[in-house]
Amino acid sequence: MPEQTLSIQGLTKTFGDKTAVNNVTFDIHGPSLVGVIGRSGAGKSTLLRMINRLTDASTGQIDFNGQDILKFKGAQARAWQAKCAMIFQQFNLVPRLDVVSNVVFGKLNERGLITTLFNLFPESDLERAIQILERLGIEEHAIKRAEALSGGQQQRVAIARALMQDTELILADEPIASLDPMNAQIVMQTLRDIHEQDNRTVICNLHTLDTARRYCDRVIGMRDGHVVFDGLPGELSESAARDIYGADETFNESATSTSIETSFSQPMSQAQAAL
Repeated sequence: MPEQTLSIQGLTKTFGDKTAVNNVTFDIHGPSLVGVIGRSGAGKSTLLRMINRLTDASTGQIDFNGQDILKFKGAQARAWQAKCAMIFQQFNLVPRLDVVSNVVFGKLNERGLITTLFNLFPESDLERAIQILERLGIEEHAIKRAEALSGGQQQRVAIARALMQDTELILADEPIASLDPMNAQIVMQTLRDIHEQDNRTVICNLHTLDTARRYCDRVIGMRDGHVVFDGLPGELSESAARDIYGADETFNESATSTSIETSFSQPMSQAQAAL
């Protein structure tokens, strides 16, 4: 896979008189796992939705390998979404369908609506779906309904669907927010393995500082729509975290932890509870 370059310049999104993303600029050169952190409402989800073209930008530019994706329309925009997979916090699976069918839905943009509605996928698609499920360690659940799986298993099905797209860029919007610490670590390690083994760029919205430090190559911090931190995980000090989250000196980063050891920590302060 050739080296990928994602360049975001002056990206802004307004909803009425509210600015959700404000003049955001950064570049990603080559495959990497980038964590975007910040409190709820910081603009993280809107940023990913603009990159995927689920939401239109108000102003700015998003270039991927030299193409301004904000200019894409119709079939060109759909082709971009096929190359730029989105993984959601709530999985976005079809609960009553079996797991393997949910995975092959990753080919929806390529195969078309009729093929999908009537499950007319070629045998090669089904074989590839099973191979991806095997890779993620959930092949034994292939014929189960998606709703019968645990949250962590359902999120791995959603990741399998993204891999089915043979995507160049994976956007994960709070993929571990609704998971327990153990499943959160499994999902993050899965995304890390995909980045390292497939040389894919993964941009992952996160709330938790320890997760960003452990799994990401780079961390971008957002506050009130602005980028207020952009650096290496080791540079993410507690002082920087307080600035990102708009917290005072009572802030304790263990309140954001996915660590199994800290999952039964003391109750959060009012500032931490707002994260």
